[in-house]
Amino acid sequence: MGQKTQNERIIFGLKIKQLRQGRNLSFKDLSEQTGMSLSYLNEIEKGKKYPREDKLAAIAQALGVGEQELVSLDLGKNLMPVAELLSSNFLNELPLDLFDIELSKVVEIIANAPLKVGAFISTLVEISRNYALAEENFYFGALRSYLELNNNYFEEIEQSAAVFANKHNLPLNGLVPVRQLSMLLEKIYGYTIVENGLAHYPELAEIRSVFLPAHKKLLLNSRLTDMQQAFQFGKELGFNYLQLKERANTASLLRVKSFEEVLNHFKAGYFSAAILMNREAFVKDMESFFDRTHWDGEFLLGLLGKYQASPEMLFQRMTNVLPRFFGLENIFLLRFIQTPATGHFKIDKELHLNRRHQPHGNAIAEHYCRRWLSISLLEDLAHMQQSGKFTGGMAGAQRSIYHDSKDEYLCLTLARPSYPTPDKNVSITIGIQIDEKSGSTIRFLKDAAIGIRKVSTTCERCSISNCLERAAPPTIIEGKNKRRKTQQALLELMEKG
Repeated sequence: MGQKTQNERIIFGLKIKQLRQGRNLSFKDLSEQTGMSLSYLNEIEKGKKYPREDKLAAIAQALGVGEQELVSLDLGKNLMPVAELLSSNFLNELPLDLFDIELSKVVEIIANAPLKVGAFISTLVEISRNYALAEENFYFGALRSYLELNNNYFEEIEQSAAVFANKHNLPLNGLVPVRQLSMLLEKIYGYTIVENGLAHYPELAEIRSVFLPAHKKLLLNSRLTDMQQAFQFGKELGFNYLQLKERANTASLLRVKSFEEVLNHFKAGYFSAAILMNREAFVKDMESFFDRTHWDGEFLLGLLGKYQASPEMLFQRMTNVLPRFFGLENIFLLRFIQTPATGHFKIDKELHLNRRHQPHGNAIAEHYCRRWLSISLLEDLAHMQQSGKFTGGMAGAQRSIYHDSKDEYLCLTLARPSYPTPDKNVSITIGIQIDEKSGSTIRFLKDAAIGIRKVSTTCERCSISNCLERAAPPTIIEGKNKRRKTQQALLELMEKG
């Protein structure tokens, strides 16, 4: 009998358990009838072992079924959702090992209440279909959870980046030369870099780079800035130095094949940021920033130039070091994309460290609160662009108090035009919860120049009255109020009898 896969072992174990319990047999009963130890039978049911042919016959006889029925992969109606999950690529690709979870444990939980859990799984599958959720949605969600569990800090990648930087004499205080990075790719890893490599493919105008592995060619979008080139070169160095084999060949993930691919792209990007923004130097800069008695947006903008970094890189790097070196663990990160021509806003990146913060779960087809600094700064940028006054980056700070909660955050936002898609603007916001720790760490927190605003989630869910920035009526709030009045009227009617 050939080697059985993990799924085959798990399905066989579930079938044994289902048949044993259906015949009211205990482990001891089955052990006595088959002559097998309790521990061995237990490992079979957990999907860890698969019996030899001679033992299969003994088990089949004890359970009163034929051998062919016993080894069949058909689990029956009750366990059909489990079979479907096990046969799907999605479950096999879930990074359970990152969370120290065994697949057999997940299946065992499902099998303990197959009808209830099966119905729950079917509901989740139906919801995912209705909302057109693909596997990559789950992969990116799993990655985000993994980052949040680790406070978005990975010492092994930091160490690898430090060794690489020292070995190749990269500057440790910013301004790593783009040419030095490209030369390392060419000399060490045999790359050929084509700076205008996508010019003949107008369909790829929004893609930053494409890697052709057969010829080790890196084709660059001609509109990339030096900063964007540096980050792409750093990622390619990360893929090679960290020996990350499974990867997409485009700068951003367009079509995800596996979770390993998603994870490797994150690792390569983390490595790039770590060599461009040296940890020790960046921590010192953050100390200097927080030690200021007044909010200084120009200091943040200056760091972009010092490290040749994008706003995304800068704030992502802050999420790496703030929990670890400053004890600021209650933070969130949001990135917005705005299309000024339509006025449409979209959240395309979200990260929460330590717990779910306000705002969260806002990637929905509603109107985000226009009082958020993330949006108001984008609107300011768009107005200045339309008047021909400004095309660069902007920095802002705001203390945001969330309506109907006690949550208050210091929100720092950087907004800029999007490259290589100049018809869009981007804002990135880091929110630091205002508490005793942040109050003692950030000296400019009480600067009167920092505006204080009461904010909400979306207009549809907001009960703030007389809001001048409202972009849509509070339909969800109104719906809830209507249902509450209906229930109250029914209650009064029943009491009158």
